[in-house]
Amino acid sequence: MSSNKPSLVEVDSLDIHVLINDEIDQISPSPNPRTAKQGENSHTLLFDSGPEEDVFEKNAQRLRLPMSDVGAIMLSHWHKDHSGGLLSAIRLAGKDKAISEPVIVALPLDKPDYRGVMFDQPISLEPDPTMKEIQDAGGRTIVVDQACTVLEDTFLISGEIPRQTPYEGGIPGGIRYDLSKAKWTQDELIMEERFVMCKLKGRGLVIFTGYSHAGLINIAKNAKEIDNSPIYAIVGGYHLADASPEKMESSMKDLKDLEPELLMPGHCTGWRFKGLIDKEMPGQMAPIFGGTKYSL
Repeated sequence: MSSNKPSLVEVDSLDIHVLINDEIDQISPSPNPRTAKQGENSHTLLFDSGPEEDVFEKNAQRLRLPMSDVGAIMLSHWHKDHSGGLLSAIRLAGKDKAISEPVIVALPLDKPDYRGVMFDQPISLEPDPTMKEIQDAGGRTIVVDQACTVLEDTFLISGEIPRQTPYEGGIPGGIRYDLSKAKWTQDELIMEERFVMCKLKGRGLVIFTGYSHAGLINIAKNAKEIDNSPIYAIVGGYHLADASPEKMESSMKDLKDLEPELLMPGHCTGWRFKGLIDKEMPGQMAPIFGGTKYSL
């Protein structure tokens, strides 16, 4: 892992396997371990793990993915729908590895004991796996506090994402519970969220988002601050399913200014913003669905 002024190497090709998403489409033609290939070498990184251990394990087996090829696992943020399959992922990735070769698990800072949403009273979400559970499953944990590269500089993991836009405000009513404080506190911004990116030769940056609590535009701008190459693709959740029309319009305006060539939305993006992409950026969208593979 390299963190002093991290710099990505260009990869010749990129395969994206979508293990889990909350949408499926087995009819439309296709235009998330990610495998980056540089010459004869290839590196595989698993980004997030879905909500449940059994779902992750079944999907990995059904897709016949060689989980032993996974060189590192990265969790975007502490929410159960992204961390729930983590223990299964670690066990599967480490199954054929030597004892001296633990599974690297890169984790964001500042893990809460619980997360929830405030209505008339706190509503708790299911807890994430504990650090002890992650280590007992065979993971060697690394906490990501600043941008760094992994797997021979083929993937970059972000640090804290600066919040620059006035309209991307996280989760309304988001709260967290810390046992040390014995109380719920406001937690709308999800400041520990991280993104992953790589650089595709002749095309530019491919940015992978988890949920985009930090904001789709904030993430893309931070990626450009780290590496000012053109943005080729943005893959993952855009966090706009519940957005107001005004927020969607602002997001679209700023997105077009960033000039990505390909948009690959999934998870929490929402059908309305996908429709807006299709209208405003025709021919530039390839939605992602569970059980599919995309080659760039």
